[in-house]
Amino acid sequence: VDFRGRFIYYVGPVDPVRDEVVGPAGPTTSTRMDKYTETMLAQTGLIGMVGKAERGPAAIEAIKKHKAVYCIAVGGAAYLVSKAIRSARVLAFEDLGMEAIYEFEVRDMPVTVAVDSNGESVHSTGPAQWRRIIQMRKTA
Repeated sequence: VDFRGRFIYYVGPVDPVRDEVVGPAGPTTSTRMDKYTETMLAQTGLIGMVGKAERGPAAIEAIKKHKAVYCIAVGGAAYLVSKAIRSARVLAFEDLGMEAIYEFEVRDMPVTVAVDSNGESVHSTGPAQWRRIIQMRKTA
């Protein structure tokens, strides 16, 4: 599978019904993929990942080193996310069903950058910002 210039979406899509391209396609937790992040970014030309949950320090360092990005999709919004998927085809491991490797054509997928190419993580900056705001209000 050629990953160059592509994103991986950590997802196990549900089978489509009627005219759907895929059924509900909500993100799965990305943290368990942290141990593979350096290898995938270094050896495949992958430019980004989409999933849910924060990434650990090693994954964030790999994202920074390879100038990639990590985006989060809203857990619980599987139906909404699936509407951004315009086409889907199995590339490998079809016998694994929803665990197969799919190629999705996506447009206007509702995601947020959680770790940018400089290694800045919203899971660190967001809480830090709120701590400052809360502290300012306590002292005001």
